Amino acid sequence: MAELAIEAKQLVKKFPARPGTGDKGADANASPAPRRRFFAKKEPKAMFTAVNGVDLQIERGEIFGLLGPNGAGKSTTIRMLCTLLEPTSGTAQVNGFDIVKQANDVRRSLGTVLAGERSIYWKLTGRENLEYFAALYHIPAEIAKKRVEELIERMEIKDRSNELVEKYSTGMRQRIAIAKALLARPPILLLDEPTLGLDPQAARRVRELIAELKQEGHTILLTTHYMEEADQLSDRIGIIDTGKVIALDTPEGLKRRIDQQEIIRLELTGWHDDLADKLKSISGIENLTTRQQGEADLWEVNLHAQNSRLALPRIVESISGNGTRLVNMNIVKPSLEDVFIHLTGKALRD
Repeated sequence: MAELAIEAKQLVKKFPARPGTGDKGADANASPAPRRRFFAKKEPKAMFTAVNGVDLQIERGEIFGLLGPNGAGKSTTIRMLCTLLEPTSGTAQVNGFDIVKQANDVRRSLGTVLAGERSIYWKLTGRENLEYFAALYHIPAEIAKKRVEELIERMEIKDRSNELVEKYSTGMRQRIAIAKALLARPPILLLDEPTLGLDPQAARRVRELIAELKQEGHTILLTTHYMEEADQLSDRIGIIDTGKVIALDTPEGLKRRIDQQEIIRLELTGWHDDLADKLKSISGIENLTTRQQGEADLWEVNLHAQNSRLALPRIVESISGNGTRLVNMNIVKPSLEDVFIHLTGKALRD
């Protein structure tokens, strides 16, 4: 058995660029290309590099968080590892099997839950879904029956296991999807945004389940848009941006990278975009992010500063007037999200 659960070396994935999509294709303002003669030589297609030389080494039994803003390449990386996409170049092994040459063995080693994909049938009951997929996985009937019952109990859906999935809440559907991934008892789980769109209670139950699965010996590759979730669950975290892994460490190790910085957190009313330019122009301010708090006119503004004492007078001066009011201000320790912003220049959801 391979020492590493997952190992990727210089994974690259390129796609044909779509015309008229700016940096991912032809210039949208360019004139139409002249019509080619029948025997004219075809021009090479422009290519867009989604994943650009990703290296990963994921230990057995760990939860590895893969974080990146939208379009960074994390979902493409996941899809290569689970054999849905073939890499343009580079290699990867999952459970010791090559993702191209031994794709069937890779699939048998994995349980996968992909974000945004309907992986279960809504016109079947929860129980019927699990029985159907157990048959697809060639699990012997007696073993499948016992395993389906165990998973229904574990996912806390026994009372509704004979109802159609279309009547389930989003959280219950996600639990069925995870149960499906566990049917064949794979050693490795790929969980792509497993709590996306769930209410807080359902998301907490899924996080508890992920922690339990780690304790049982599963290796888990997790992508998430919730920084607190990554911080809470992950043994190590890789941050991917523009198709490359730009940082890899434990959550605490990543936070230590910007210990010398201070995070100035403001709560404001009357926020306007011109104020962002003013604040970013202050000497010593390196990054700025904003987040609206609920539906009220209340905004959280986070500023990364080398020296808050020097920056604060200019900050207060910049936000006074123009209908802006300072409600609250704190100096806080850097969080994992602050590390992410420091490294990528953007928030996780950008």
